[in-house]
Amino acid sequence: MNENLPLPDAVPVMPLPGALLFPHALLPLFIFEHRYRAMLAQALSQHRMFCVALIKPERGDWSSADDFCHIASAGLIRACVDRGDGTSNLVLQGLRRVRFTAFRQEEPFPIAEIEPLTSTPGAAFEDIDALGLQVLELYAKFKGSGRRFPDTVDHYLSDLRDPEMLADLMAATFVSDPTRRQQLLEELSLAQRLRLVIQFLRDESGPAA
Repeated sequence: MNENLPLPDAVPVMPLPGALLFPHALLPLFIFEHRYRAMLAQALSQHRMFCVALIKPERGDWSSADDFCHIASAGLIRACVDRGDGTSNLVLQGLRRVRFTAFRQEEPFPIAEIEPLTSTPGAAFEDIDALGLQVLELYAKFKGSGRRFPDTVDHYLSDLRDPEMLADLMAATFVSDPTRRQQLLEELSLAQRLRLVIQFLRDESGPAA
């Protein structure tokens, strides 16, 4: 993964309803609006990076920077296919949590100055490892019910030693509620993030988990 890739001081922002990006995760996107075609062209000509920001659920759409969340993940364009009609399919890879500190522009698409955010342990390492094992146990139950990662990620998870990556991949794949996903994205204590992942996964899978 490229989470240690240097980030620029400012990146374009794509506010979306119900969708957000986690570090380590991949997000496929279809770019068709003219403003985001321009955003993509700018990103491709510079750092190949932009942020996906969650539009606040109560807003429905956005018209200013107040309408979307200001903690997001910076993403790297891993692949981009021009469809020949001005639209594009791309895959964005989450790099790192960031906070928007100011906006250099808001129209036709936002450009935000960003501050990288760093997770803190929030507990002793043995406690974090124990929480990570609980997450993996829940994932094993998800697999038993037919919900699982793609085989390549599933094989990788079987030997995963990075609880932060585990928390983010599980949140990105199995937590469906946007508000909960945003809560996990904003939680910088790794121990608390793992606890929330466990709570939310149990809610997603029902009382049997």
